[in-house]
Amino acid sequence: MYEKHIKRPFDFALALFGLVLFWPILLIIAIAVRINMGSPVVFTQERPGLGGEIFKIKKFRTMTDARDAEGNLLPDENRLTKIGKLLRISSGDEASELVNILKGDMAIVGPRPLVPEYLGYYTQEESHRQDVRPGLTGLAQVNGRSFISWEEIFAYDIKYVNSITFSGDLKILLSTVKKVFEKKDIADVSEAWKDDDGRYHCKMGGKEVILHNPLNVERERTNAQRNRQ
Repeated sequence: MYEKHIKRPFDFALALFGLVLFWPILLIIAIAVRINMGSPVVFTQERPGLGGEIFKIKKFRTMTDARDAEGNLLPDENRLTKIGKLLRISSGDEASELVNILKGDMAIVGPRPLVPEYLGYYTQEESHRQDVRPGLTGLAQVNGRSFISWEEIFAYDIKYVNSITFSGDLKILLSTVKKVFEKKDIADVSEAWKDDDGRYHCKMGGKEVILHNPLNVERERTNAQRNRQ
């Protein structure tokens, strides 16, 4: 009942309410990004949505286009600006995704949209995350965010897809708001470093944590290890 008839109107109404309520903050963010990084203020990237259909996700910029002497983009940690770091810590860079929710590309709660290149690396079960609209936040995001394995992330995604309820969505939404204000599960990636195994380490709450690699890198590494056995 909720998933089929109520969730989409609820998402639309909540996204519209958020845009109306927070438009002054969104304007301030846009001005700050424009002053610090120039145009464009918002950038778009392709993401697979419901049924794997590609859509353009909107985000506020957090990095410059700084390049080396050969014209190659510098590493992310070198291009992340102070205002960009603040936006990521507060998740303010994702506020523009409310527009995607209004358009029907996304939902308030659902599996986070990943890059199209990952589609070929999903298992049959993991591919069911595309059975619903991707979300602004999700079950995995309130249970570890970037500090759990891909397998754990997908397990949370599938668990959500299999049991979508209003109370569940509300709980995830409230947990997300709490984590944003408490700044939980947010690491300082501007000072991340890479080990000999290719994994990135960074600090979170004074502790060293390991960030997972891109899915394609992790899956290819796993396949290579299996082939050597």
